[in-house]
Amino acid sequence: MPRTPSEFAVHLMLDGGHREEVRFATIQDFQKWYSSELMPKSASDDFISVPMKNLQGEYMVVRPSRVLAIRVEPIYFGSVDRDF
Repeated sequence: MPRTPSEFAVHLMLDGGHREEVRFATIQDFQKWYSSELMPKSASDDFISVPMKNLQGEYMVVRPSRVLAIRVEPIYFGSVDRDF
């Protein structure tokens, strides 16, 4: 039986070597933001908002044209740490 991720960490690799991590509750939440906010404005130098639901009072904006790569990592809570 496959495990279901508790949330998804999205790593944004930005122009200039900066990296940022944003968390989404579901892959569908990420896909909705990606397809409705980031992709339509991918060549734009105007700022777009990046949802940061896990940090109160903080927000992040990026220029879509400066996002070079995105890595999506599933996060599993409650899994056993098996470092030997």
